[in-house]
Amino acid sequence: MAVPCDLRFDCGRLCLDLAATADGTAAERLTGPDQLRAWLTGAGLVPHGTPLDGVDGGWLGHFRALRELLVRVVHDELRGGADGADLALLNSAAAAGQPPAPSAVRAADGTLTRALTGPPECAGLLAAVARDAIGLLTDAVARGQLRQCEGESCTLVYLDTSRGRRRRWCSSEVCGNRERVARHRRRTMVRREQSGDAVTGPVTGPVTAAEKFSAGR
Repeated sequence: MAVPCDLRFDCGRLCLDLAATADGTAAERLTGPDQLRAWLTGAGLVPHGTPLDGVDGGWLGHFRALRELLVRVVHDELRGGADGADLALLNSAAAAGQPPAPSAVRAADGTLTRALTGPPECAGLLAAVARDAIGLLTDAVARGQLRQCEGESCTLVYLDTSRGRRRRWCSSEVCGNRERVARHRRRTMVRREQSGDAVTGPVTGPVTAAEKFSAGR
């Protein structure tokens, strides 16, 4: 989905959404405190409207460090098993703080909304993400749904809860569309070669509207 700062919340779990703020390329999505605030709210760690004035460069560094740890642990578990030292770090992060307690508050229109009983602390929010990762990795059903995106150069991991477990990409709109466009261009090259047209190199350039239409068919 389209969200501020190109953040994504479609991997199926809180911990995987944090890992998705860096996808193994030069694309860094947590570029500053503002982006971290947007992620904390978008991921549902804090309710919308929660004051996050305390979020600074220190918070950013801690969340990036946890993200790197999560990426290692999840990918290593998919390959056979995470390193014991990394698991110890994950367990320490889960125990280092207490996630903020939510309260049900009556809004002006009479509906119940979620609010925090006090200002969130960095360690508590980190603990919430770490505990989500532990819950994921120790749940046999959820572990069985873990998939790595098949998109070229994409390293994102997501939960495949689709019917028949046939989801191939972290996002059909992102990696899925890239693959469809690339497949369409390969077919175009083959047709040109078969028809005798000169092809001196790969078909490159911006994706046209026609290519998008044809690739999605």
